[in-house]
Order: sequence, then structure tokens, then C-alpha cells
Amino acid sequence: MGEHCGTTVVRNASTSSSFCGSSLKRNMCPHPGVYAGMCMRCGQEMDDEFGVAFGYIHKKLRLASDEISRLRDKDLKNLLRDRKLYLILDLDHTLLHSAQFPDITVEEGYLHNQTDALPDNLKSSLFRVERMQMMTKLRPFVHSFLKEASNLFEMYIYTMGERPYALEMAKLLDPGDNYFSSRIIAQGDCTQRNQKGLDVVLGRESAVLILDDTEAVWGKHKENLLLMERYHFFASSCKEFGLNCKSLSQLKSDESETEGALPTVLKILQRIHNLFFDEERQDNLEDRDVRQVLKAVRKEVLKDCKVVFSRVFPTNFPAEQHTLWKMAEQLGATCSTEIDPSVTHVVSTDAGTHKSRWAVRENKYLVHPKWIQASKYMWRKLPEENFPISSHAKNK
Repeated sequence: MGEHCGTTVVRNASTSSSFCGSSLKRNMCPHPGVYAGMCMRCGQEMDDEFGVAFGYIHKKLRLASDEISRLRDKDLKNLLRDRKLYLILDLDHTLLHSAQFPDITVEEGYLHNQTDALPDNLKSSLFRVERMQMMTKLRPFVHSFLKEASNLFEMYIYTMGERPYALEMAKLLDPGDNYFSSRIIAQGDCTQRNQKGLDVVLGRESAVLILDDTEAVWGKHKENLLLMERYHFFASSCKEFGLNCKSLSQLKSDESETEGALPTVLKILQRIHNLFFDEERQDNLEDRDVRQVLKAVRKEVLKDCKVVFSRVFPTNFPAEQHTLWKMAEQLGATCSTEIDPSVTHVVSTDAGTHKSRWAVRENKYLVHPKWIQASKYMWRKLPEENFPISSHAKNK
């Protein structure tokens, strides 16, 4: 009897010790990640709001901030060893353009004819996505762009579209599944409404570049962004953005395969990559910041220009706060409110202002504000004569 009781006590003590050890283990666990509501290390049930969701990698996966940092550091070491950086790619108006079937106008009706009647430049880049009832046009040079960029970057798709749409577009862009793997981030993966963020990207911000046509969605990451000129192929896009012009499809035209937006930005990406990995630099690779390289490359566009604006900003608006002023400075120009002999350009929409007339008299460049915007997109100072001001404008 006594032996039985003793055995029972020992057994209970052992169970208690085991339970306490398990409980202690759980309490000490840093809970690096959660899958389907349970810690991946200790098995403890976790709150649904734990950490950051990475559902695009594995469904129901959430990671703690310390684990995200650890994975980013580890991945960066491997990536830098391969002389690569990260590249985040938007879909709509950046790599392609889609339109719902009902939004295709009568004027664009020829696009429905998938026969030899379709212009040669559209045959290989225009797709009917029947299951989504839409038509998608890939931007010229996109396949060459992705192939070349994949040698320099680990690439992500990041779209405000829904996941089924993102996956369908990825098939068109990457039919061999060579470039993106599971790195396809859609609207449901964003942690902030109507905002994109690098919090759901397993790449350190100092090594990330972003291509997107919309700056506003990258509120916290503008320094990583290369803003793309929007690709308006279908007429519905021009209408959506309030543009008083015909779309490329209406004009039966397209961007240049050699000098359009994608070949242009590819050259800039290659340049930034070369500067980042410059072997003559003495600092540690992991301490370098691609945002500083991007900033320096952008400042070369208008580096020798001194710009004065005339009748471009609203009256009493602080000039230094205007978008065009900031844009010119980002491109390396010096901006001023007063004319003097060192001024190289007067930017105006009115040829009759005092400063505009001074520019003509002193043989300075007189250009429309679009000159700055176009130079930004093309990453070089464009010919001033291509941006004249209407000569019929008169000073009031």
C-alpha cells in the first residue's frame, strides 16, 4: 500500500515537473512566428493579431518583428553575395494595362479581332483574360526588362489589385515562373488601407528599389521609389485620369520598344546597381544604402541648371513648397525666385511675363513646366526646344 502511494507521489511529481517545464518553455519562447494560430516553435495558441501577416508566402503565416529583422539580415547577406538587390514592381500602368470588356470602346473594337488583322506589335503582347472578362496589354519591352532585371534584383510584384488578378498577371509576365516565385503581394496583404508598405517585404529597406506609377501609395518609402510614367493603353484609362487625349489603342500606336519607359528605367536600374556594388568603395557592402545612390543619380539630371519660375505657382503660395520646385531640386537644379545672370532656365506657361521676356532677351531657355516633368521620367535633360511656351500668351 505504502509503495503504491509512493509510486503515485513520484508519478504526480514527475507529471507536475513536466508540466511546469513545458509551461516555462512556452513562457520563455520568443514566438518568432505563428502558423494557423499556433507558435511555430512552442505550439502555444496565439492571438490572431500577432505580428505581421505574410500570407502571400504561406497561408496563415505571421511573423514577429525580431524574426522579420533576422530573416531580412540573413537574406541580405545571401543576396549581396550574389551581387543582387531587391526590386518591387507595380503592375497596372507600370508593367501592363488592363481593361474590362465593357470598357473597351467602339473605336477600340479592332482589339477583339485576334486574327492577322491585328497590328504586328500587338499580336504577342495583347491578351484576352476570359475568366476575368478583361483584356490586358503588356508594356513594350517588358519581357526583356524582366529578364535583364532578374540578373541584378530579386523581384516582387506588389499591386493594389486582388490576389486572383495578381496571379493571372504574373502568368502573363512570367509564364515560366522564373522571376517571382511566391513573391506576389496583393491588396489583401497590405497592412494599411490604400497604402503599400515594405513591412510585408522580406528585404531590408536600404537595399530595396520600387517601380510604381503612383507616388501617393508609398507614403513611407518615397526615397526608394522610381516613379514611372503611366502606361495608358486603353481609352478607359485616359478617361479615368481626366486626360484630354486619345489613348495608344485609339491611335493604333504604342510606346517604343527601344526608347520607351521600361528600356529607359532599366538603364537607370543598371547604373544604380553598378554604383552600389562599385568595388572601389571602401565601406562594407551591408552598410551601403541604395536610397542614397538613387538620390545621387537623380540629382545628375538637371545638375547644371538654375531655374526661375514665372506665373507657375498660385499667388502667395510659398514657392519652395510647390511640387515643381521640389522636383527640380531633386533633379539637381538650383531654384530661385529672382532672375540674375546665372539663371539658365525660366519655367513658365505665359510668354508675356516680365521674367519670360527677360529670358528671351538674355538668350536664356524659356520652357514649359512639362520640361521638368518629362526630364524626370526620362532621367535626362530633354531638349528645351521640345517644350516651348505658346507665343500667343500675353502679359496681363
